[in-house]
Amino acid sequence: QVQLVESGGGLVQPGGSLTLSCAASGFTFKTSPMSWYRQAPGKERELVASISSLGRNTNYAASVRGRFTISRDNAKNTVILQMNSLKPEDTAVYYCNAPNRGPSGWGQGIQVTVSS
Repeated sequence: QVQLVESGGGLVQPGGSLTLSCAASGFTFKTSPMSWYRQAPGKERELVASISSLGRNTNYAASVRGRFTISRDNAKNTVILQMNSLKPEDTAVYYCNAPNRGPSGWGQGIQVTVSS
């Protein structure tokens, strides 16, 4: 079955950096586009970044463009979200998503808290 396991979250001060990783299994990762979403308390889940199957195309939410970088390693079935210059408004639960896998294409989520 599809499994997406996020890691790397935690507490960081404003201006700091974190790297989120998502380990994928149970499907053909190298042919699947991948995405990161986030959901802050009281807000809807929003798309943060997406990457095509071979990593040639990426897209970012306007709020993170220039600060976050999505990448992937198809040999390791891993997608990465490098987050720099973090702001308090980046505080949320971050989810790894395989958009072609339907309801099963979500990780359990990982908390990122940006606070001094």
